[in-house]
Amino acid sequence: MKVNVTLTLEDEIVRKIRRLAAERDTTLTGLVRDYLTQLAQADETADRDARNLANLERAFQSFSVNASPRAWSRSELHERR
Repeated sequence: MKVNVTLTLEDEIVRKIRRLAAERDTTLTGLVRDYLTQLAQADETADRDARNLANLERAFQSFSVNASPRAWSRSELHERR
């Protein structure tokens, strides 16, 4: 479903944007639509990234390692036989 939106812009801005749109082989509406689509996608990406980061931080907090004391020294580990 498409929705019509009314914008109020200064005449000078409209002239400049129409010229820019013509150079890009599109319309003022096309430029606005593309910009708003990119803005919405960037916001979705930012939300997804924030959720992924929070999940990763929770995973790190819940991760624990029970390591026994080392049974070797560094020199023993690198000793040539």
